[in-house]
Amino acid sequence: MLAEQRRNLILDILTTKGAVTVNQLHRQLKVSQETIRRDITKLAADNRLRKTHGGALTIEQIEPEFADRMAVNIDGKKAIGFAAAELVPDGASIIIDSGTTTLCLADALMTHQGLTVFTNDMNIAGKLAGRNDNRVHMLGGELIGNEGATAGRDTTEMLQNYFTDFSFIGASALDAATLLTDYSREIAELRAQMMVQGRIAVLLADSSKFGKRAPVRVNNLDQLTHVVSDEKMTSGLLTAIRKLNLETIVAPASR
Repeated sequence: MLAEQRRNLILDILTTKGAVTVNQLHRQLKVSQETIRRDITKLAADNRLRKTHGGALTIEQIEPEFADRMAVNIDGKKAIGFAAAELVPDGASIIIDSGTTTLCLADALMTHQGLTVFTNDMNIAGKLAGRNDNRVHMLGGELIGNEGATAGRDTTEMLQNYFTDFSFIGASALDAATLLTDYSREIAELRAQMMVQGRIAVLLADSSKFGKRAPVRVNNLDQLTHVVSDEKMTSGLLTAIRKLNLETIVAPASR
């Protein structure tokens, strides 16, 4: 088999599966793991896939840049932020995840008084610190690319020291089969821990995330108590969500 044929087969497999490991390709294509790694490196250099540790992802499985996400369904995200903020009384302690929808939540919380906030998002920390007697704690760890947010083992371990009234968790992808998934193992683990640390754990999921699937499962969904979205979910997704016994809040963008 010619190298170009083999690489096209790798892309075909990725199109079907979304993600694949070197071992899987080695068994399926009957060539050495070293050859597979060279193929993945070449395809990544040509921007035809994303190289990961031990495998590859389709280009579609890469989360868009923060600025690009901020431009998507911004009215829906603002509506979710206002609805979520209404759950929070003055003086509450809260965990706020990084992301565009949670940033809209921070905007909606700017008139609240005496909040104690734990966040891994520098933008959120900047909005809420130094106003209305708030206390804001920035979770340490590795700074992620252009996200303005931290993640990794240090971030997750620091979070374990704090228990709060609320935790607000963002969503990267949400579908009926796998429920909540993410593009990064570090972010998935951090979000799973946030669900444990908040007495009331709220998932903020705008409709642009519905029907999407990312490569890493987010655990601890049984700890969630609420989900806030800007549109009604499809029947299949809503059925899956209701099995978690969550209170669902729909906040239309026209509010």
